[in-house]
Amino acid sequence: VQVVESGGGSVQAGESLRLSCTASVNIFSSNVVAWYRQAPGKERELIAALTNGGSTYYADSVKGRFTVAADKVKNTITLQMNSLQFEDTAIYYCAATSRRVVVAPGQVGAYEYWGQGTQVTVSS
Repeated sequence: VQVVESGGGSVQAGESLRLSCTASVNIFSSNVVAWYRQAPGKERELIAALTNGGSTYYADSVKGRFTVAADKVKNTITLQMNSLQFEDTAIYYCAATSRRVVVAPGQVGAYEYWGQGTQVTVSS
């Protein structure tokens, strides 16, 4: 299974970006699709997730600014990022799992499928 992210780029603070995650198989067969990010010198952190049942999770740092959604026609999970801040600068990863996991901070090892990441750079 290949997972691919797209949509990263460089923006000014306050602007928006939309990331997309697609897979070589039906991504909606996954139990959970999650978005992680990793800034230089920091651990990879969970920022958003969407379960097969439609439940969502957001880290406090992005709540109210980021939205994860499913596009079943395009077999894509999107991450709409609004009001971007300098602190959002990181490599963003899409991860998926067919296992039954509890969505919680960390748990990098719970996801067996990962994309290569897409860079998001926010200038202040």
